[in-house]
Amino acid sequence: MTQHYLLSWLIPLLWLVILSYAVFTFILTFFWNRNKPSGVFKFDKRIFITVIVPVRNEADNIGFLLNDLDKQHFPHEQFEVLIMDDNSTDRTGAIVQGLAAKSQVNLQLIALPDTDTSSPKKRAIETAIGRAKGNLIVTTDGDCRVESGWLQSIAACYAATNAKLISAPVTFSEENSVTDHLQTVEFASLIGSGASAIAAGYPSLCNGANLAYEKNAFIEVGGFEGVRHIASGDDEFLMHKIAARYPKSVHFLKDPRAIVTTKAHDNWQAFFRQRKRWASKWKHYQSKTPLILAIYIFTCNISLIISGLLFALGFVDGYFFLSLLSAKCLPEWLFLGSVLTFLKKQKSIFYIPITQIIYPFYVCFFGLAAQKPEYEWKGRKLV
Repeated sequence: MTQHYLLSWLIPLLWLVILSYAVFTFILTFFWNRNKPSGVFKFDKRIFITVIVPVRNEADNIGFLLNDLDKQHFPHEQFEVLIMDDNSTDRTGAIVQGLAAKSQVNLQLIALPDTDTSSPKKRAIETAIGRAKGNLIVTTDGDCRVESGWLQSIAACYAATNAKLISAPVTFSEENSVTDHLQTVEFASLIGSGASAIAAGYPSLCNGANLAYEKNAFIEVGGFEGVRHIASGDDEFLMHKIAARYPKSVHFLKDPRAIVTTKAHDNWQAFFRQRKRWASKWKHYQSKTPLILAIYIFTCNISLIISGLLFALGFVDGYFFLSLLSAKCLPEWLFLGSVLTFLKKQKSIFYIPITQIIYPFYVCFFGLAAQKPEYEWKGRKLV
């Protein structure tokens, strides 16, 4: 009797959760498709950009990024680059200084003090903004690559929208293995979801590897005040503060020229640390929207796991489980396929089914793992 009673309310609840997720995914697809490129950049001397690049031990990568910045179509006299070196122990500083001597760009290396901080990246950005000449701040990471039209595209979006903050796309540079493709699909889901939420008027996700915002807006919302003690979240916490202060002032830049690429993780340990660091932000969100969204996604994925367990134990038939699986996965395929196509990652579309099998367990695992706050980043243990 107890088992029958349990199934009598659990099965309809699972249907409700998964069907709501299907509708939610169709809504994401609708808003993703509403995002349009900003058009051609019109020369405007009022726009001066400061590119901020926090780095630590990026000797293997920083030269590629600096060469990309030297090839920007955006006028070189209208932007500067501040490399914020956070006590690198390799040749990062020497490489930057060597390239700065030959660069057409105003490129500066700034060494950060060797003092304890719970959030090295926030400290690097705040220090850079204190020295920045630009009215528009653009951030990226030392292991990233950018297109020659990157800054031009951001400037065009800023001129067309008067945005206080611009979130832009990030993906992986190349896929050499199945795990690389799986990371590309998972990352595309975050970029697409963030873009759709911004288009719907509820900014929740963005990525500091490709972010732009007004210097004055940063100052007016108090920068990282109130979240400085949290190790991660230099991107999303700032976006939430700016969105709260300036409603409808956050935009997503859906332009191929604006895509920033980075390397996929080639080992489980690095992947685990990064995803745990991301997941650890959930409980610190002051805005309810991203927190509710995180809990909802967790609930939907654990619902699919529960339905699979019920099928494995013989409590429901295969038709029930396959129906729920289809209701969740088919809308996801449509959404992820459109995002991956924009990111020029069509080959990764074929790996969506594998990702869909793994993802429910992945979401639940990191949702629980993030409850232990300590993690490691760039050789440092942070909380």
